[in-house]
Amino acid sequence: MASEFAVPHRFDVGGGRKMNMYCSGKGPVTVVFDAPSGDAGWSWHRVQPEVAKHARACVFDRAGLGFSDPARAPNTSESVAADLHKLLAAAGEQAPYVLVGNSLGGANVQVYTYRYPTEVKGLVLVEAQHEDETARLSKVTDGKIKQIYAMVAGQNQYCMAAAKKGFAKDVEAQKNCIGEPLQTFGPELGAAMLASQTKLSYWRANVAEYAAMPVSDKQLRKLRRPLGDMPLLVLTRGVSPYAVPDQPQSAMNKATEDENFAVQKEFTKLSTRSKQRIVPGAGHVIQADKPEAVVDAVLEVLKQVTP
Repeated sequence: MASEFAVPHRFDVGGGRKMNMYCSGKGPVTVVFDAPSGDAGWSWHRVQPEVAKHARACVFDRAGLGFSDPARAPNTSESVAADLHKLLAAAGEQAPYVLVGNSLGGANVQVYTYRYPTEVKGLVLVEAQHEDETARLSKVTDGKIKQIYAMVAGQNQYCMAAAKKGFAKDVEAQKNCIGEPLQTFGPELGAAMLASQTKLSYWRANVAEYAAMPVSDKQLRKLRRPLGDMPLLVLTRGVSPYAVPDQPQSAMNKATEDENFAVQKEFTKLSTRSKQRIVPGAGHVIQADKPEAVVDAVLEVLKQVTP
């Protein structure tokens, strides 16, 4: 199935701009996945095929990522929701939807739900971005979390500069910025990921999207309201991405993880049919560490919304 994620499935979303969406499976409800910051639809390559055995399931690439053309403006949650709405129509996909999003993708699917409420019947939030999480985590870490975010932004700038020069001229930069996808993801998908992430357009979109996160937070905050009795399942990491291997957990790390759990728990207040589940052995990108946990969560929500 990885081969389907390694080739484009593009549709015109207006003005000649094309975006990538891959769907398979059948059913009365369609599941749509959105990836974390800087990642494309292939983030779900171990989840989408399993869900597609039970329902229609779609992954897509945000503007400038994967096989999607770049947009003139940065990807914000509002612009991604608008793009996704156009893309689903162009691809001939129809509501009702269950939306699944990880990290920034989790904020995007929430905005989509608020913008197109009649289309969405269920949500699975996978370590989803909350509009207040940066402020709350900064408070319990005495500002350390913002330093980490600044380091990520700096790394992205370094990679964009390397992409301008050409990664072929700097093997070390390519390893630092892209890793070794051929070894990690196999020859087909790995080659597609490598081709995408060596492009300057990819790094421009990545940098702009990351820098626009405060804007996305404001957009989500402005829209925030209860979701009634919509089925909602929140998946929360069981492993800290900030833990030091083979070292006892520090007081700051415990405070960070406790606050992350509390922030994630806030989502359960949105619906009277919600639950939160910690995924043991999984870090922030749960679909990579424990894809079966995401599959189970999606199928659980599907059961609640399928006519």
